[in-house]
Amino acid sequence: MAALEFTRRYAMAHRLLATRSPKCAIPHGHNEFVTVRLDPMTPFTFSDINSVAPFEQVKRRWHEWIDERVDHTLHLSENDPLIGFFRESEPSRLKQVMTFQGDPTTEALAACFWLKLSAFVINEKLPFEVREVRIEETPTNTVVINRDVFDPGTCGLRQQAWPWRADMSINDF
Repeated sequence: MAALEFTRRYAMAHRLLATRSPKCAIPHGHNEFVTVRLDPMTPFTFSDINSVAPFEQVKRRWHEWIDERVDHTLHLSENDPLIGFFRESEPSRLKQVMTFQGDPTTEALAACFWLKLSAFVINEKLPFEVREVRIEETPTNTVVINRDVFDPGTCGLRQQAWPWRADMSINDF
């Protein structure tokens, strides 16, 4: 079986309040890399095209979402008081705020990316399933989730939240 893997780089900022880390409670940024791996639903067999689907078709929507919606966003808990600031003072910037159920940790980000990518794959009727999402937050910190450690059905995220949808959303505003 031939898996597909592709990587995208983006910039983001976040702050973590519930973890009570003094350094991470201040908004700060990272230049991150997200690498995703997809498994084909059928094994590879030689044919005229010799692929399950063209790379461009498989990664087009994912790359568009990362480049146009995720890059240069601010990641906040949906309970962060900064959301109130944006609602009152800069409502047009809410579209650049990615929200999370709880702290916007890299682990939560990886899970949300998994769900969003899965929604895109299903919506586009691509013959793949997500095998792994890897986010390099810094050169020394990487989070990897795969089917062995992540179960979308029991992850606890509300079913109507933005990661489940095959649209270009990053929040529920």
